[in-house]
Amino acid sequence: MTKAQEVYERVEALVASGVKKSDAFRQVAEELGQPFNSMRGAYYAHTRTLGGTPPRSRTRQANGDPIEQATLVLSRALDSIDAEVAAAKARIDEAKAEHEHLRDTAQERKAAIQAKLDALKA
Repeated sequence: MTKAQEVYERVEALVASGVKKSDAFRQVAEELGQPFNSMRGAYYAHTRTLGGTPPRSRTRQANGDPIEQATLVLSRALDSIDAEVAAAKARIDEAKAEHEHLRDTAQERKAAIQAKLDALKA
């Protein structure tokens, strides 16, 4: 299970129990020790993999000013780049947190397995 999927499922469970979505993001962020926006990014990144957030429909003005339309398209492109950067940052934060968790718990996990090995050999 990916971290994004974990965040998605935890947020959805909290929302189903009556918690507002923004409060659910905050709670999951506190539980995982991650920034609030990283949790939102992970959640929505996972919804895209599920096909849950359809792209915005693009309506076209029949008699609009071409300069105004070009400006609007380019502004959306700028916003899209910002969204891509934010999503990449969320993935980096997720990977870093997973790495740190695995690193920090490695000795404990190894010791538990070694104890089981020793018990089997005894």
